[in-house]
Amino acid sequence: MSKVFPSDWSKILLPDTPLLEIVVRGSLMYIALFLMLRFILKRQAGTVGITDLLVITLIADAAQNGMANDYSSIADGILLVGVIIGWSYLIDWLGYRFPRFQRIVHPGPLPLIKDGRMLRRNMRQELITEGELMTQLREQGIENIHSVRSAFMEGDGRISVISYDS
Repeated sequence: MSKVFPSDWSKILLPDTPLLEIVVRGSLMYIALFLMLRFILKRQAGTVGITDLLVITLIADAAQNGMANDYSSIADGILLVGVIIGWSYLIDWLGYRFPRFQRIVHPGPLPLIKDGRMLRRNMRQELITEGELMTQLREQGIENIHSVRSAFMEGDGRISVISYDS
């Protein structure tokens, strides 16, 4: 019977890690990963927002730890998930409330093509090759770069294109 129903309910339900430690660990990991994703992996984020990707990944890991016994108590995992969600909300709120912070959270578009010419300096900045850019243009039904008025790397990693035809 003891294998089916554990007898030490306090070990399962009460936190065994100091609460402040969980808050500090969750906060530092969120901020570090946010900054890395924002400044290093913008291009790889695709259509999923960076903060969305980060929150999903961290919540999955934190929830897994709480469920799988990496933490002895469920409360540790729940608190860590709460810290991650709290940071996500706070960063979104700061971006909404303060325009300067908004530029960090959601960067503006970076021009990649202007008047049919590739802006190689900007492409180099985002490590986009000519082949990758041409692939993106073809996916949007554009065969020739000279028919592109402008193309931008958006803040979420997508490439938007404005052709002369539109």
